[in-house]
Amino acid sequence: MSDQAAQYDHFRMLHHRSTPLLLPNPWDAGSARLFASLGFSALATTSSGYAATLGRHDGAVSRAQALTHAADIVRATNLPVSADLENGFARDPDRVADTVTAALDTGLAGCSIEDFTGDPDAPIYPLAEATERVRAAAEAAHSGRVRLVLTGRAEHFLHGRPDLGEVIGRLQAYQEAGADVLYAPGLADISDVRSLVGSVDRPVNVLAVPGGPTVSELRGAGVARVSVGGAFAFAALGAATQAARELLDSGTYGYLDQAAVGKEAVAVAFSGGDLADGSR
Repeated sequence: MSDQAAQYDHFRMLHHRSTPLLLPNPWDAGSARLFASLGFSALATTSSGYAATLGRHDGAVSRAQALTHAADIVRATNLPVSADLENGFARDPDRVADTVTAALDTGLAGCSIEDFTGDPDAPIYPLAEATERVRAAAEAAHSGRVRLVLTGRAEHFLHGRPDLGEVIGRLQAYQEAGADVLYAPGLADISDVRSLVGSVDRPVNVLAVPGGPTVSELRGAGVARVSVGGAFAFAALGAATQAARELLDSGTYGYLDQAAVGKEAVAVAFSGGDLADGSR
């Protein structure tokens, strides 16, 4: 418990530095250890990247599977880990709180709860309901001797509702409800990012997106954390796709050069011993 409390304190501190926390999203224990060996300070799970390892689309993983996966990532390294808990795997605030309470038992340092309903016709929870869900999650995350850094997510830009004013209002409500970090994945305009950062009193996470602001630009805007979501997982799958197509289409082996880079990287990453027994 003391170790988990220290991870929470360290993870919280990483959001209050002069440079953004760069948060990669591993999809299995091997990628977690790889990213740790490269020098990252913390990790976060990716719902889409993990779902892909099971041959599923994002949103098709159960709560039990997500929590087991989070525990696997925690055990893989000595870094603090935040879990993507999607929408808490429930609509009712009390059940969202149950999900966060269960997450505490995995050794996590943080987690996120989003306001996406899963219904394409009505993808975002009404504000009052969404805020109560964050409030319940925050109470569960903060009420015990061990705590979690809770990220409140407004999903509008990912689901056809790109209204910056509404997103800022949402995140202000989530701040008041107890969220420690605020996140609107999909923001791509640096002026929008500045508006968000200037409108809230909590650290802001920004998702790296195509054509979006660089880390340097985000630092200048006051962003506290930059994450990649499933991008690294799908970059790995993209490389595998290109390698397979080369073999199938041309019968050549150019992919072996990139494979050598990966093999060398994991040789270094995996040389520190096995943490799967839970030793930290």
